[in-house]
Amino acid sequence: MSDVSWTALLPPALAIGCALLTRQVLPSLFAGIWLAYGLLAFGANGGLNPLSALADAVDGILRVFESPGDTRVLIFMMLIGSMMALIERNGGVGGLIRALSALRFSQSPKGAQWLAWGTGVVIFIESTVTLLVAGAVARPLFDRFRLSRERLAYLIDSTSAPVCILIPLNAWGAINLGLLENTGLEDPLGVFVSAIPLNIYAFSAVAFAAATIAFGWRFGPMGAADDRAAQAAAAAPLASEPEEGPSPGHAGHMLLPLLALLLTVPLGLWITGDGDFMAGSGSKAVLWGVLAGLTVTTLQAARQGTAFGDIMETSLAGAAKLLTISVILLFALALGTAAKALGTGPYLAQLVGDQVPAFLLPALVFLVSGITAFSIGSSFGTFALMIPLAIPLAMDLGLPPSLLLATVLGGAVFGDHASPISDTTVVASLAAEASHIEHVRTQLPFALCAGAIALVTYLGLGVLYIA
Repeated sequence: MSDVSWTALLPPALAIGCALLTRQVLPSLFAGIWLAYGLLAFGANGGLNPLSALADAVDGILRVFESPGDTRVLIFMMLIGSMMALIERNGGVGGLIRALSALRFSQSPKGAQWLAWGTGVVIFIESTVTLLVAGAVARPLFDRFRLSRERLAYLIDSTSAPVCILIPLNAWGAINLGLLENTGLEDPLGVFVSAIPLNIYAFSAVAFAAATIAFGWRFGPMGAADDRAAQAAAAAPLASEPEEGPSPGHAGHMLLPLLALLLTVPLGLWITGDGDFMAGSGSKAVLWGVLAGLTVTTLQAARQGTAFGDIMETSLAGAAKLLTISVILLFALALGTAAKALGTGPYLAQLVGDQVPAFLLPALVFLVSGITAFSIGSSFGTFALMIPLAIPLAMDLGLPPSLLLATVLGGAVFGDHASPISDTTVVASLAAEASHIEHVRTQLPFALCAGAIALVTYLGLGVLYIA
């Protein structure tokens, strides 16, 4: 577009640059929003007033709530925290741990590893929940069989985020659907679903973790960690069991709310799409789903005799845990809207189209997303920074949006896995009660192998889809 200048790149560049330097996503996103509205005002009247731009930036953030779809996704993010908090209070987490630990196949060294891997694959609602449950289930068994806790941290870390990012019906899917809807895509849910089989890193990470169990791979620092664990006496578990609610609880206190959520989402897609699942509203369906799950777990709490005031207090505390992620999404949506008004997407497409062969874009976007996530330690922050750039770029260049979306999502998870400052890496270390630095050292070779597989595959897919 001839009427769009290079200044359209400044707001996202400022947001990404500040995030890389400060490792603080929220202030960086707001800086980008502030600059974007300053540039819009400058283009309209030729004047640049920082205070006026600040007021416009705040109004731009508030205008996100004018979109029903964006508002539904933001509400979903809070309610999923409420649901998981009530599930834990009801004893659902502890009940599931006891049920999984009693399985016969887990009573061997290899079975203990498969239990950790399988728990990470099955519990895909939210990555932190996955890590904590899988760690609590498998840690006593790893100690019993003298398996290293570094290996446990690797197995649960490599099956939490990589699995969560493949599911459109959880918190990860909700935030990305919200970002996609703000890019102007006609079918965000369809693009997300189409990107699932193209998310090479997610599949590679999960498969690589399974291969280490099946074939006993222990190369790099992981081998030394395994040797240390084998030579030492089995350590007594240091962590207490998850806090139980009014009664011990059982696995149904976790499985039934999740089942209600999973059944309601496709029903919501069918209803909102007039019988066509792919034409349904993803934001409505996931909101209805989490409301159904929240209703079930609330009824379970009431049946246990939990007072209504305690139920509300637990629900609000759970929602507060996801407040930061919700605000990141809110700011990202506002920045995407401002960048669209500036014409960032068309200008970037024109610039890249002149400078970079199109078939290299998938691999390039994967690398940029990985470096960004490694630097800021947040896959959610990387989604917020990269999706508003990558999807308009794909549409303006006539490239498959699902392919570039997959490279953003996979790259963000890859960088997050390799980063020592990543929140999921830290939680994985805590859940396994392993040294954080040792977890980073032992996981890095496996993450790099899976990342290399993804990079080479994206080079091939670029030739196949684009060249």
